[in-house]
Amino acid sequence: MTDEPDGADWGSELTHILVVRDLAPAVTFYRDVLGATVLREYGGTSCVLQLFGTWLLLVTGGDPTDDKPTVTFEAPADPDRVSHSMTFRVPDARRAHDLLSGRGAEFLAPLAESDWEIRGFFRDPDGHLLEISEAKS
Repeated sequence: MTDEPDGADWGSELTHILVVRDLAPAVTFYRDVLGATVLREYGGTSCVLQLFGTWLLLVTGGDPTDDKPTVTFEAPADPDRVSHSMTFRVPDARRAHDLLSGRGAEFLAPLAESDWEIRGFFRDPDGHLLEISEAKS
């Protein structure tokens, strides 16, 4: 191992940031539907969750700041135009579909099956696209 970070050896973790319109329903969805653990909340504008071995930061929108002077955070304007999506690899897509549906997730269509996977798509309260996917052996 060298002293220079090469990606996998940084000793760091990746945090996904999702911009939401209203923090409370977003936290409720990720906690109660997907089973995330709430780690920290900050002033009603952001919440750190742990979900499937990764960190998820939900933040409300906001104007540029000194450290990002040209960047505005905003929730998706059109849920049918996607620039970011998350896929949850699951061992049993049908079981995950039933569990998540029972918790309030609304799938866009029935599960789709191909020669290599079974998958289904749903959205969070702000329209972020989420997917469950079961790889076939």
